[in-house]
Amino acid sequence: MIRIENIYKNFGDLEVLKDVSLKVKKGEVISIIGPSGSGKSTLLRCINYLEKIDLGRIEIEGKPIVDCEKGNRKYILEGDIRKICKKVGMVFQSFNLFPHKTVLENIIEAPIIVDKMKREKAIKIAEGLLKKIGLLDKRDVYPGKLSGGQKQRVAIARALAMNPKIMLFDEPTSALDPELVGEVLKVMKELVKERMTMLIVTHEMAFAKEVSDRVIFMDGGKVIEEAQPEKLFTNPDHPRIKTFLDKML
Repeated sequence: MIRIENIYKNFGDLEVLKDVSLKVKKGEVISIIGPSGSGKSTLLRCINYLEKIDLGRIEIEGKPIVDCEKGNRKYILEGDIRKICKKVGMVFQSFNLFPHKTVLENIIEAPIIVDKMKREKAIKIAEGLLKKIGLLDKRDVYPGKLSGGQKQRVAIARALAMNPKIMLFDEPTSALDPELVGEVLKVMKELVKERMTMLIVTHEMAFAKEVSDRVIFMDGGKVIEEAQPEKLFTNPDHPRIKTFLDKML
């Protein structure tokens, strides 16, 4: 579903990603962990074209959106990138809901504007998603009246409304009060059961251990280790991971 080969990303003189490679199979759930500033979120943003890489290659479902030919970065046409990236949904740390639109309006906005879907059909899909996440009763409420956990569940429903094949989660629970984390993780676990292809940047170690097919540890812009959760959490190869986990677990 996703193939990343030897990508680099700089912000000025700061190297954020250094020779990162990764393959994601259909239906696979991969958690990305590591200290703050290790490049985890930037990696996700490069996958869905929110950031442009400096070197390397990224493919989604076998179609390259960017390649490096003779040392020069080459993206495909903008319109083609948008078509490919429509297959990728993303949920951010800070919800990013439209405050002046109701819950329902937030969810139906993209299907109507981007996919030219008829409003009646978009509403039906949105109501089905709201029922799925347990928030159908909040259909006509504005985001300002929701808890953080409710806002994040709406953000997940909004991403799912575009019928993505891949979901990216960028620390979806880090802005939430501890008692609200569980309701968001419950929705994500349902997606795991449905075999949604997922890449999750998270600090929830128990969750990552439970749901992941593989866990990737990043530090200093590099992938330090990639392993099944049982291996990485109990017997990592790299001492940096042991130090990190001792502080987190």
